[in-house]
Amino acid sequence: MENFGYEKLDVYQCAIEFIATAAMLHDQLPKGFAHLGDQLRRASLSVPLNIAEGSGKFSRRERRRFFEIARSSALECSAILNCASALRLVDSSLLETARSLILRIVQMLSKLTSKQR
Repeated sequence: MENFGYEKLDVYQCAIEFIATAAMLHDQLPKGFAHLGDQLRRASLSVPLNIAEGSGKFSRRERRRFFEIARSSALECSAILNCASALRLVDSSLLETARSLILRIVQMLSKLTSKQR
């Protein structure tokens, strides 16, 4: 089966892995915090979607813009994880897994963004 180029990117693979982790975190949130889980789902989905869309752009400027959006969404995910941690809403080991992934994603997107200049 043939793949699209973006599917081979490490950052894309990590973003897909993060979506699964974010879904598990969402399911652990207690009632009354659905808004936090919904925001995490939206932000986590934005990361691979913008990576894929940016990868299809021909100009460096356009690619950079989509990678910057993906990076911003990843940073939003990080802030949501911080909130969940501060409120002690989810399992700490799953939270650490999520934080490690999102940190790696932000680092890779930062490098991708700087390469597009």
